[in-house]
Amino acid sequence: PTLHRHTSEAMAILAGDLLNGLAFEVLATRLPADLSAPVAAELATATNDMIVGQVYDTVPDPDDARPAYQRLITIHQHKTASLFAAACRMGAICGRADRLQSDALGAYGEAVGLMFQVVDDVLDVTQSTEHLGKRSGKDSEQGKLTYPSVLGLDGSQDAIRKLQAEALDALEPLGRRGRPLATICRAMAARTR
Repeated sequence: PTLHRHTSEAMAILAGDLLNGLAFEVLATRLPADLSAPVAAELATATNDMIVGQVYDTVPDPDDARPAYQRLITIHQHKTASLFAAACRMGAICGRADRLQSDALGAYGEAVGLMFQVVDDVLDVTQSTEHLGKRSGKDSEQGKLTYPSVLGLDGSQDAIRKLQAEALDALEPLGRRGRPLATICRAMAARTR
């Protein structure tokens, strides 16, 4: 069972808080001094963005008059895409990438992060609980904005293809060194779990 079921919601929240602090401890104590600050800044920004996205997702503003698609994008640019982009930029920093490479990796991370979310939303609608290993249909039951609820399944599949193409295009400046990330992108677009 998940931690909040195994113990309590309070313990799960506290464990998340602890893991957050531990991530920064690792960055501060195990990276060379010239890398720890920029990597920590990336992680802090992404963590804050993820929390903002979670707020938009779980405590929606009833007075937000923006179209559903714009609200959905806002949620997942913060909640999901920022984490993927930060992971890619943190790798770029640790690999001492130049600005062009770092920007390419950040753009890749944003596109692949959004694509991951669209795929996740589609799987929640199209796959069984047994196949996914987690309860399917949960987002719909909770009335959450999802790509299929806003774009339909066909529109969501189009979004996956578009975001996959954006992610792969972003890797062009990396040449053959971007091939492993292209492989990951393709696998994430085709995943069924």
